[in-house]
Amino acid sequence: MDPLGARSQFVEVQNLPTWDQPQGVQDEVDRKKRLTEEDDQLANQLNSLESPFPFRQDINSKIVLFNGDVALLNCTAIVNTSNETLTDKNPVSDSIHRYAGPELRDELLKLKGCRTGEAKMTEGFNLAARFIIHTVGPKYKAKYRTAAESSLYSCYRNVMQLSKEHAMASVGLCVVSTVKRAYPLEDATHIALRTVRRFLENHGENIETVVFAVSDVEEPVYRKLMPLYYPCSIKEEKISLPFLPADIGNAEGEPVVPERQIRIAEKPGNLEDDSGDDSLDSDLGLVGSHAFARMEGDVDKQRKLILQGQMSEAAQHKQHQRNYNRWLCRARAEDLSDIAALKALYQTGVDLCGRTVMVVVGRNIPVTIIDMEKALLYFIHVMDHITVKEYVMVYFHTLTAEHNHLDTDFLKKLYDIVDAKFKKNLRAFYFVHPTFRTKVSTWFFTTFSVSGLKEKVHHIENLQQLFTCILPEEIDIPPFVLEYDTRVSIQYFTPLQLSIEKEVCMHLDLYNLRL
Repeated sequence: MDPLGARSQFVEVQNLPTWDQPQGVQDEVDRKKRLTEEDDQLANQLNSLESPFPFRQDINSKIVLFNGDVALLNCTAIVNTSNETLTDKNPVSDSIHRYAGPELRDELLKLKGCRTGEAKMTEGFNLAARFIIHTVGPKYKAKYRTAAESSLYSCYRNVMQLSKEHAMASVGLCVVSTVKRAYPLEDATHIALRTVRRFLENHGENIETVVFAVSDVEEPVYRKLMPLYYPCSIKEEKISLPFLPADIGNAEGEPVVPERQIRIAEKPGNLEDDSGDDSLDSDLGLVGSHAFARMEGDVDKQRKLILQGQMSEAAQHKQHQRNYNRWLCRARAEDLSDIAALKALYQTGVDLCGRTVMVVVGRNIPVTIIDMEKALLYFIHVMDHITVKEYVMVYFHTLTAEHNHLDTDFLKKLYDIVDAKFKKNLRAFYFVHPTFRTKVSTWFFTTFSVSGLKEKVHHIENLQQLFTCILPEEIDIPPFVLEYDTRVSIQYFTPLQLSIEKEVCMHLDLYNLRL
């Protein structure tokens, strides 16, 4: 609390210049000079092109670029960038804790961490801001660039979504990708700017101000890239067009994964026919030669043939593909945030063969409470682009109770719905800490319900066995699994094996703390 009559150290966002206003004399001179020089060279070439980020006065009036401490902003909410345990030490987080007071640290302990890409909210306590939104940016590695881009997009998207859900008028965004996370600043800035721009376009009608709070190092990069996504005139929109990156994301700003893009072949027929023969016979000859031109026949009749077992294998495959596509469209359209919050399915590293590892946590799936159809949709949504390449599944059955035990009928339905690539590219399914009942159920399911899965299922009694296939640093293991494995393994291990197990667990604890 400031002494009576003393000047407040906090900054009123209403007093900051928005992006549609002059940002300073020198900045305005530099902008006009750049526009004049480049306009002479490119204007004639670009007049016919449309920018995916057109000039929008209404959006620019909501944007503020602020060089200063995000903790000092007097707005509805500010953003804190941290790690998964919400204990990260970085300049932004340290400043927020310093001004918010000790109550914030106590409140964060109640949140029990936050996964990469997610966002959680607390009170602002002694800050001028009413709320603090905590998010965890990804660690950047070149070979996992796609995953890092998606996670960073999720950070900004989830922050903006919380702002909308709680009817916040203003939000102060720090740079989520800290130096410790090694994310290239310019790449991260592209994702931040376009995600906020798309959100304001599609859902930002009630958000009045978004402040990008940057440091001296970050400000030049933001000033350089902001005209690409927030042009201040039609002329600047045209001039900025050639400098946009190849990947500008989808309609929400989410990075586009090439494997998930729909590829449409050229339309049928020979386009270079110089014969000039427009006869009816030649036109009809093209009909039916392409998938888009063929008639599918009576759908009801096809379903009847399937039930009678009279449909050909190719026709059945086609029918199955159409059915899966319908499920996939639903999965992409529905709000599945409640299922995602369970943290029951997530991608981690790779196994010893370089195949993607997907983790399912059985204890986090309350099958008697949640909508299992939405759970199926979420599984399809997450796994669709993963399964285009070889992958493995790790199922932590550890401490799974009766109300968390997946029914075999649900598994059979899931197996029948999913695309052929799910089954073809699944190389192994590791069942960690299975019970006797689970082993029996798995045997019946793989023997009588599905074909081709039995040889891929492996029952793993302890984590040491799992680490012969997947290195400890390549898999994110829930703490309760580590505790259970250590407790159970004591009664079976020799002293030498026990010391090795303790070393592995210590290594994993340190690794999870670093995350």
